[in-house]
Amino acid sequence: MSGQEPEEFGAEIVSGKSGMVAGLPPYDMEQQLLPREPRSPCCCLAWSLLVTAINCLLFLLHLLLMLLIFTLVLLPTIVVVYFGFQCHSQVLHSSARYCRSILDDNSSSALIILGFVIMSPLLVVAMAIYCSLARRLQLLLCFQPLSLALYKGGHCCPPRAALCCARGCSPQLRAWV
Repeated sequence: MSGQEPEEFGAEIVSGKSGMVAGLPPYDMEQQLLPREPRSPCCCLAWSLLVTAINCLLFLLHLLLMLLIFTLVLLPTIVVVYFGFQCHSQVLHSSARYCRSILDDNSSSALIILGFVIMSPLLVVAMAIYCSLARRLQLLLCFQPLSLALYKGGHCCPPRAALCCARGCSPQLRAWV
């Protein structure tokens, strides 16, 4: 550094760039105009109950979808463990023909162990299927924020929730990078 002071070094670069960055444009043109107006207490209570009910229904839909996927994927484990416990002499000891002729206590124990061993990989597969389905259908974007109940003029659907809100939300991403 040929005799320049540290304060002077780069000062012309900072002053030259400061005029260029005026600020980023807003993400959404509808949200930039005015701050939203708060609702009255009675209206806020009614809207919060409605938003909560919608979110609870969506949660139950997620649980139903998860239950369906996990049941279908874990069906082999359920069947193997069921027959293992049904035919073992220390547990249920069924008098069914296949328990008397095919399965004895050793084979029933083997079925129980096999069922519990294959359960772990099938749980991972079931969770991967559910997560990819939820991501592909954008199911987590369907949940509504509580700010819908607090302020007037809010949107009831996020910009990218194509499945949940098909009534005019544009699927374009409105973010500046």
